[in-house]
Amino acid sequence: MLEPTAQQVKDEKLYLQLGMTEEEYDLAVQMHGRLPNYTEIGLFSAMWSEHCSYKSSTPVLRRFPTKGERVLQGPGEGAGIVDIGDNQAAVFKMESHNSPSAIEPFIGAATGAGGVLRDVFSMGARPVALVNSLRLGDLTEPRDRFLLKEAVAGMASYGNIIGVPTIAGEVQFDQCYSKRPLVNAMAVGLLNHEDMQKGLASGVGNTVLYAGAKTGRDGINGATMSSAEVAVEENNELPVMQAGDPYLEKLLMEACLELVHHDALIGIQDMGAAGLTSSSAEMAAKAGFGVEMNLDLIPQREEGMTPYEMMLSESQERMLIVVQKGSEDEIIAIFDKYGIEACAVGHVTDDKLLRLLHKGEVVAEVSVDALAEDNPVYNKPSQEPAYFAEFQAMENKAPQVTDYKETLVALLKRPTIASKEWIYNQFDTQARANTVVAPGSSAGVIRVAGTNKGLAMTSDCNSRYVYLDPETGGKIAVAEAARNLICSGAEPIAVTDCLNFGSPDKPEVFWQLEKSADGISEACVALNAPIISGNVSLSNEVNGKPIYPTPTLGMVGLIQDLNHVVTSDAKQAGDVVYVVGEAQTEFGGSELQQMLEGKIAGKAPALDLAVEAKRQQDVLAAIRKGLVQSASDVSEGGLAVALCEAVFGNELGLDVTLTGEAVTALFSETQSRFVLTVAEENVQAFEAIVTDAKKVGVVTKSTITINGENGVLIQGTTSEFRDAWKGAIACLLK
Repeated sequence: MLEPTAQQVKDEKLYLQLGMTEEEYDLAVQMHGRLPNYTEIGLFSAMWSEHCSYKSSTPVLRRFPTKGERVLQGPGEGAGIVDIGDNQAAVFKMESHNSPSAIEPFIGAATGAGGVLRDVFSMGARPVALVNSLRLGDLTEPRDRFLLKEAVAGMASYGNIIGVPTIAGEVQFDQCYSKRPLVNAMAVGLLNHEDMQKGLASGVGNTVLYAGAKTGRDGINGATMSSAEVAVEENNELPVMQAGDPYLEKLLMEACLELVHHDALIGIQDMGAAGLTSSSAEMAAKAGFGVEMNLDLIPQREEGMTPYEMMLSESQERMLIVVQKGSEDEIIAIFDKYGIEACAVGHVTDDKLLRLLHKGEVVAEVSVDALAEDNPVYNKPSQEPAYFAEFQAMENKAPQVTDYKETLVALLKRPTIASKEWIYNQFDTQARANTVVAPGSSAGVIRVAGTNKGLAMTSDCNSRYVYLDPETGGKIAVAEAARNLICSGAEPIAVTDCLNFGSPDKPEVFWQLEKSADGISEACVALNAPIISGNVSLSNEVNGKPIYPTPTLGMVGLIQDLNHVVTSDAKQAGDVVYVVGEAQTEFGGSELQQMLEGKIAGKAPALDLAVEAKRQQDVLAAIRKGLVQSASDVSEGGLAVALCEAVFGNELGLDVTLTGEAVTALFSETQSRFVLTVAEENVQAFEAIVTDAKKVGVVTKSTITINGENGVLIQGTTSEFRDAWKGAIACLLK
């Protein structure tokens, strides 16, 4: 098949089909010095897509705090790296695979996990854990039930086969995500400082190697597709999705981790979005060099592939590697040992061009800087939406509740609150035998092999709060993620983000992005947790209607001594129950408001970062002194839900007395609150450290009793509340 000529690309405006605007095409022509041919305009369109270039979000991302005493590598490489002492470092990154998962959820979610694992091991780190974050419709529609089942199965399949445990995650349900799920995957790895790698193509004459799966026609224009709204209708012809092969990736990972120790290695990068194009152009641009590749040498699994198809394929499990000239045979031998195909496909040049040869001709020659560094960047119009002022003017008042017990049972059955056991039971949580805390507690914890240190990890974002008030909601996302780590006995050390928003061309959406970034930045500074890596996913819309703004945060914490690890389950009857923080009348965006009214409105809960930081430090200090038996934070559903969840794990009960207006005391989602249990003999020492902890009752054997100022508010056996909570998601899926 003949590709269109450069003149046809211009005259027929074929670049519009590739997601470029008229102005972007004109800029590409100007930079290029001539009319780009079809392959060249394909390179421009992929690299200048929102998904690859962050052309709309770059001005916002510059606001994030990215430096800190532990930060060894911030944003700009495959993953971020933070020092954890003893010459070791934690490496992590969160990525979105939203558009592919809306179309083929099993494949989309699986390749999302595979891609973020490659980001981590391309840095020289061995992946030690996976974390996931999902957003779906409320499971009332068949398509949304299908999406949940298949996305979970896809992620589980990939992680389980490759042998990396999934030890944490979160799932939230809201109709704004119906048919447009968010599938965010995070991988965490470990390395020694001397093994850190970067994606660089440097040294004139050095060899460019291709390693991994053959290139096919799957995922072509994937980066462009992920930069636009995806319409999923039953009869639509859907694009060919890139399928993953975790068995192959496991071998590729082992080969790359052996390669890290070879002196001839110069640079390595995963072929992710935009495949060969992004990896070659980015590696060369970062190093200040060029790359020439002979596409006849690219391993291909389909006949007659064009240069355009090879360069824009997003076939999975592929790496681009630069090694010292003369070392090719040694390096290829490493891959041969693992049964991985590797071959030389080009070399580094000094002209800062990406030059592609095919059948003896130069078929593309483009500046790597034009592709990877000098893409257009837009300062999009920003406008406060009308709803914001309307919500801010609303009075904080408690909803009407007549039966507190019935309301609590109904909240426990809500899929966002209910047990996620149906989901995490599908994951191998114990692979490699270093899991200390598996899913089901505040955060997952992994042992740093060979030490008594641990890494705790979590993901979090309440998008309802972000919708109501993006700046406050952004702060809360950081604070809640940090609270999850504190409750596990970890000091938060760094953040990776996944910014999921609607179309940046809508001024109200761009305002949400800006304001949430401001809130996230302020909270990261206050809690000393810089952002070291991340991902932006825009144009998440269904029929032109944006999802709630969802800046998902993955956070990692350091546990210096695994004896400090605490879980969320109360341990024994007789322990004292404490609540840190008073409830205020705050129901905007709450689970109770959504359940009773079918919508959200009003102000998001307030957050005082100084109070948040002080309480986190106090609780962590008490945990490190061994004074806390269990710890969890108060989040969706309020204190009544948090108290129940604290006793479900060991099937205990509790008898507590709350003060204040009953609905507020039970169900408000006021921030900066913890539920802690403390052994009787440690009460005095605990109270001396956590000075604003309030004793509310005791852990009992098997009955939950929550009293108010005028008598019993809620009472029942632990099992009746637990049964409502435990089986809800499985029941909804039937």
